[in-house]
Amino acid sequence: MSTSRDNPLARFSAFVWGIGAFLIFTVLLLIFWANRDETSTLEDAAAAKRYETKVKVDASQTAAFAYKEIEPGKRVQVPPHDVFELVGKQLAETKPVAVEKPEQVVPGSETAKKLAAAPAIDLTAIDKTPASDVPIDPAVMEVGKTQYATLCFACHGPNGEGTAVGPAHAGSDWVVGPVSNLIRIQLRGLTGPITVSGKPFTMPIPMAPNATLSDEQIAAVLTYVRNSFGNKASAVTPDQVKALRGEVGKPMLTEAELVKP
Repeated sequence: MSTSRDNPLARFSAFVWGIGAFLIFTVLLLIFWANRDETSTLEDAAAAKRYETKVKVDASQTAAFAYKEIEPGKRVQVPPHDVFELVGKQLAETKPVAVEKPEQVVPGSETAKKLAAAPAIDLTAIDKTPASDVPIDPAVMEVGKTQYATLCFACHGPNGEGTAVGPAHAGSDWVVGPVSNLIRIQLRGLTGPITVSGKPFTMPIPMAPNATLSDEQIAAVLTYVRNSFGNKASAVTPDQVKALRGEVGKPMLTEAELVKP
């Protein structure tokens, strides 16, 4: 005797109900997917906040870069885009001109060769010893001290004691010797070995020129070096530096080209 479980009709009925339930579930899933809220994700929420912040930043920058007036007709700030437009227009309209400043001369160029071939400057008047009772201006010493801390400290030591890179300034015969040596070294640089107070010193790297400094700055730092670290010598004047500006652009000096102290 067969049971209901073995009834083909019952089995077919169960199959149909199964298919129906699957189809209903599929339809409900499709309806849910079609009506989902695509703006509800965390990424979308973060993006919305970023856009909100960007709008605020753009508005702030626009306000900061706008023209400002402290009184009618008197502007205190110009928007960068106007500045860039003006500078670009000026550059486009500018015609190239020959280099006039010696410190801008390219080493090895024709201009540099002409400078190197120029007649030597008479150093006698520049090295003439001034009166020994002329006092050193404290203000000049202060300027020189600042320049020394900026330019010379690293290679020559905080107290002029020298380092492996630069020879000592303290007790140096070159420092208290002819003024033209120090000025020309500042303007042209120095390379090769040099004997300082009887002791040979070989610089691992050449000393670069500092020709971009003003006459007053060079005079001040050299005056400071000549009257610090136990040294005592005459001051260097801006006029002495100016007289040697023609040295700028020439090749680096060697000891053989200096005036013996």
